[in-house]
Amino acid sequence: MADDDLGAVGRFREEIDPVVFLFGAGLTVGIIATFFASPGTVEGAIAYLNQGMLQYLNWALLVIVFLIVLFLIFLIVGPWGKIKFGDEPPEYSFISFFTMLYSAGFAAGVVFWGPTEALFYYANPSPLFDVSGGSAAAMTIAIQQTLFHWALPQLAVFTIMGLAIGYFTYNYENVPLRVSSALTPILGADNLDGPVAKVIDILAVFATIGGVATSLGFIGSQFISGLSFQWGIDLGNAGILLVVTTMTLLFTISMVLGVDKGIRRLSNFNMILFVALMVATFIIGPSIFLVLLGTQAVGGMLTDFVSMSLFTGAGVEGGTEWVNSWTVFYWAWALSWSPFAGVFIARISKGRTVREVAFTGIAATSAATIPWFTFVGGTAVWAQHNGVADFSAVIAGEAGPEVSGFILFDAFPLGTVFMVSFMVLVTTFFITSADSSTLAVSMMTTGGKAQPSNINRIFWGVVLGMTAAILMIIGGIEALQSAAIITGAPFAFVCFLALLGLAKDFSATHGRVILQDGAWIIGSGPDRSKPADTPSAANDDD
Repeated sequence: MADDDLGAVGRFREEIDPVVFLFGAGLTVGIIATFFASPGTVEGAIAYLNQGMLQYLNWALLVIVFLIVLFLIFLIVGPWGKIKFGDEPPEYSFISFFTMLYSAGFAAGVVFWGPTEALFYYANPSPLFDVSGGSAAAMTIAIQQTLFHWALPQLAVFTIMGLAIGYFTYNYENVPLRVSSALTPILGADNLDGPVAKVIDILAVFATIGGVATSLGFIGSQFISGLSFQWGIDLGNAGILLVVTTMTLLFTISMVLGVDKGIRRLSNFNMILFVALMVATFIIGPSIFLVLLGTQAVGGMLTDFVSMSLFTGAGVEGGTEWVNSWTVFYWAWALSWSPFAGVFIARISKGRTVREVAFTGIAATSAATIPWFTFVGGTAVWAQHNGVADFSAVIAGEAGPEVSGFILFDAFPLGTVFMVSFMVLVTTFFITSADSSTLAVSMMTTGGKAQPSNINRIFWGVVLGMTAAILMIIGGIEALQSAAIITGAPFAFVCFLALLGLAKDFSATHGRVILQDGAWIIGSGPDRSKPADTPSAANDDD
C-alpha cells in the first residue's frame, strides 16, 4: 500500500521498528516521568552513574578517540580514500554538504563554549603544562587547549560513525541506514535484525537523546542568560520550559519542511552569520595579537597532540580530576552525539568518497572551528588579562559560563547589535541541531527509513525538548555534562568496533596497505621446500 493511502497515523505505524521505538521511547519517557514524580531520584542516579563512568572508563575514551583520529588521517592520505559510497553522484554541493555536517554535528557547542572555555584554561591551565594561571603564557596554552578539544578529536567520532554507516548502507545490499549497520562486518549482514543489533540501536536512541539534550540545554541556558543579562528578564523554571518549548516548535517546523527546504537552507544561513560574527570580532578585537596567538596555539596543538590526547593526569596532583572535567567530558559528549551525527552524515554523504567525507569531517570543519575559538575565545582571554572586560564571576563559578558571550560583546562598540546577533545565532544553531538530530532518531526507530513520518519526528522533537528542559532545571550545566558522559562513554566501544569493521572490510575488498596478501603475522608460514602451485610461482618458474 502506498504511503499516501495509509494516512499520517497509518504511515507512522507502518514504518516504525516496534522493538527499537518502544524500548528507546520507553526508556527516555520513563526517565522524564520519574523526574516529575521524584526529581531527587533522577538527580542522584545521574550523579552515581557519572562517577562510575569517570572512574573506570576515562582512559578508554582517551585511547579510542586518539586511535580514531589516526585512522581518519590515514583514510585521507591513504589508498582507501578513493572508495565511493554507492554508484550515484553526490546529492548536495560540497558547500551545502559541509554546512549541514558542521551545523548538525557540533556547532551548537562551538557557539556556547567559544567565548568562555579558554577563560577557564587561562585561570586554571592543564596540569600537563608548567604554566601559572592568569599569566601571559597561560593565554596561549588556553587557546591551544581549546583548539585541541574542538578540532580533530571531537569531529573524528562523528565522522567514523558516518563513514561506517554510509559505506555499508550504500555499498551492500539490504543494509539499512541505522547505527547497527556500522558493525556489519562484525555482526554479519544477516544479523542486522538480530538481538545484538537491536540493543545497539536502542542504546543509540538513548545516547542521542542524552547527548543532544545536553547541547540543547546549553544553548537554551545561553539564550535565557542573554535575556537576563541584557534586559533583566528572569524567567525561572517556567521560563525554561517556555523557551525550550518555543524553540522546539521552531525546529519542528524546519524538520517538517525536510532536509532540502529546512536543514540545508538554515544551515547555510547559520554559517553566513557565524562567519560574519567571527570576522567582526576579529576586526574589533586585538587583530594582530589574535593572529600571533592563533599561530602559536595551532603550532603548540600539533606539537603536543599525542601527549594531550593521552594525558590521564596520573601522578599529578589534581590532574585526573582536571582531565575528567574537560577532555573526558568532551570526548563522552561527542560520543553521545556519534549515533545521531553518524546517521545524519551517512544520510547526506551518498555518492561521496571516503576521502571526501573524512576530509570534510575532521579537516574542513576544523578549519572553520579554529578561527572561531581563536578570535572569540582569544579576545575574551585578552580582555580579561588586560582588564577590558571582567569575567571573574564566570571563572569563579559565581556566574554560569553561558553569560561569557554577553559580557564580551557588551564591551564592544555597538554591543547590543553583537548580542542580538549572537542570540539569533544561538537560536538558529539550536534549531538545526535539534532538527537534524530528531530526523536521525526518527530514522533509527524506523529501521533506517530516510524519510520518516512527521508524527515520528514530532514525537522525538518533543522528547528532546522535554529532556533538555529537565536537565537544565535539575542541575544546570553540571547535570548536562553528567548526562553526556553517561550516555556517551559506552559508545566509545561501538565507535572502536566500527573502525575495526571498516579496516577489516577495506583490507579484504580493496587490498591490504600494511601486509601483502600472502603475508602472515605469527607462525612459520608456508613450507617453502615444496613447489608452490600458484600462478605467480608458475610465472617465476618460466
